Amino acid sequence: MSDMVAFELVSPEKLVFSKQIEMAILPAEDGDLGVQIGHAPVIASLRPGTISVFKGSSVEDRIFVAGGFLEITETRCTILAEEAVVIDDIDIDAVKQQISDFTDDIKIAESDDARLNAEASLVIANAKLEAVEKPAYS
Repeated sequence: MSDMVAFELVSPEKLVFSKQIEMAILPAEDGDLGVQIGHAPVIASLRPGTISVFKGSSVEDRIFVAGGFLEITETRCTILAEEAVVIDDIDIDAVKQQISDFTDDIKIAESDDARLNAEASLVIANAKLEAVEKPAYS
């Protein structure tokens, strides 16, 4: 039996990541979730955060997800993400501008829906900034 997990990450636009991995840490809604071969079956929601893919004891890949769903079996992990971006591809200045814009949008929102949408977008932008500036795993 192989000690690798088949890992696939899909966004609405494309297949973002697909390879055999040793381990990954996922930002599940109820806390970080580690995935290795032989994991018990799980279906869960993702919160905005970083997927850290390990090779040995080092992080090999980091990918930001804005939320979504995951399914884990003993040999496979599939993630359907609302948005997925490789951390190294994130433009930190653009994210900081988004945070400023969403903060302004919250202040001037003329309806509850507009305010809630701006607040949700601000949560994602803040999580993206944290993913770049403060990686959880190294």
